[in-house]
Amino acid sequence: MRFVATLSAVLLGLAASTAPAQQPRGPVAEFQITKIARNLITAPQYSYNGAQAYDVDQRERWLEVEVEFAAGPEFTDELTLKYYILINGKMLTGEVTHANILTGRDHRSVMYVTPQTLTRFMGNRPVAANSVSNIAVQLLQKGAVKSESSLGRGAPHWFASLPPVTGFVLNKNETPFAPLYWDRYEQIKAAR
Repeated sequence: MRFVATLSAVLLGLAASTAPAQQPRGPVAEFQITKIARNLITAPQYSYNGAQAYDVDQRERWLEVEVEFAAGPEFTDELTLKYYILINGKMLTGEVTHANILTGRDHRSVMYVTPQTLTRFMGNRPVAANSVSNIAVQLLQKGAVKSESSLGRGAPHWFASLPPVTGFVLNKNETPFAPLYWDRYEQIKAAR
């Protein structure tokens, strides 16, 4: 009987040590950026029967930058995420304001850079995932920085010393991705 109990304890210990590590699910103090991801993706294709159909060049790639963050307060009216994207020595910047954020860890924000913008700032050279040197994101509430993170290594606030190039980083509602994944991303505050 003692052998069976010992064997069970050993097997239970082995199972626990091989289980995948999970992030703690405790409360978040305030706000925290937990992940930044970049992807080169094609434009979505839609079927439309009301006029002539046009093909989308599936060789062209959009840069998608997705941020995951956690919110501690029970409810937050607005949060602004500022994106800093370093491409070929140029600092592209953009921001999006999200509304109605509930407490939790699985919040997402996304911004895009068009294929034409990537070609422009790459000097007509081919675009690859490593064409983006670094990405930083700041999460702000009422103008105060609550969290900041970078995709790559670098000095803190590495983006502050570079001149910003605005107008080329687009929020989801400004792209052909607007009708997709409504339940994946936080609500974007409507412009007035």
